Amino acid sequence: MGLPKQTEIADRPASFATSGYAPLILAIACLLAGAWFARGFFFGRLYGETGLIALAFFLASFVIYAGIYSLEPNQSAVLTLFGAYVGSDHKPGLRFTNPLYRVSKISRRIHNHECKTIKVNDLLGNPIEIAAVVVWHVADPAKARFQVEDYQQFVAAQSESAIRRIASKYPYDFHETPEETSGELHPKGFVSLRESGDEVMQELVLELRSRFAEAGIEVDEARITHLAYAPEIAGAMLRRQQASAVLAARRLVVDGAVDIVDGALKKLGDKASLKLDDQQKAAMVANLLVVLVSEKDAAPVVNAGSPSVSSGFR
Repeated sequence: MGLPKQTEIADRPASFATSGYAPLILAIACLLAGAWFARGFFFGRLYGETGLIALAFFLASFVIYAGIYSLEPNQSAVLTLFGAYVGSDHKPGLRFTNPLYRVSKISRRIHNHECKTIKVNDLLGNPIEIAAVVVWHVADPAKARFQVEDYQQFVAAQSESAIRRIASKYPYDFHETPEETSGELHPKGFVSLRESGDEVMQELVLELRSRFAEAGIEVDEARITHLAYAPEIAGAMLRRQQASAVLAARRLVVDGAVDIVDGALKKLGDKASLKLDDQQKAAMVANLLVVLVSEKDAAPVVNAGSPSVSSGFR
């Protein structure tokens, strides 16, 4: 025989919860009346009837005072009667309810949960370290009280689980070659943990909201506070990033140089008085590429021995 299905509980106003100032005055009045009727005890003239009246006033004062509680702003009281949920009270100040009700106070203030640094493998299997902070608050006090055993521990466990899932869903960074991505170092639509922070955070918030909904908890914000490769591969990945940066810079320089040379040849071809054969064009292209691509300043070499030999660079 299986266990019964968990009962769904939603927050609702308490059936009996009112201001507690009048009951407090009444409790003090009963206490003073009981003390007045019990004065004979201190003087040795306590009679039975007077003593019963004093006891009744003291008992009434105790019962009234048992139903008085106070709420601070952004704080709620979840009321139960012998284990049954009877409603919630959200009004701050001095409050009064049935003395038989049990009052459990739940804070609706904004909380910060700092997830400690954890190690997880990204989409490519690389071990990384990641940490985040989750900003949340209780939106449904009844669910937070009855749907989970301890909603604060629930937030901590589910936050870590969600972060692990999101971190393993994407690569830390993008390292593919341009040939494998149609010449784009970072193709459109690609998401990585390091370069797509907003997209990753939005998905993390949605993941947390779906997990926290059953506990009546709303996620306001989530941010990654630490993201790095694990120490055992950090050095190798740093060298890889440096090599990728050098490759990207070289590619940009070469592409620019080719465009410049192409434009120069077209302009020279438009000049009717200047005709270049294929050998001369090849020599010019080679010289221009050397000048534009070389990291050092090119030194021109002029051959004055034969007018048929073109100038060059070394």
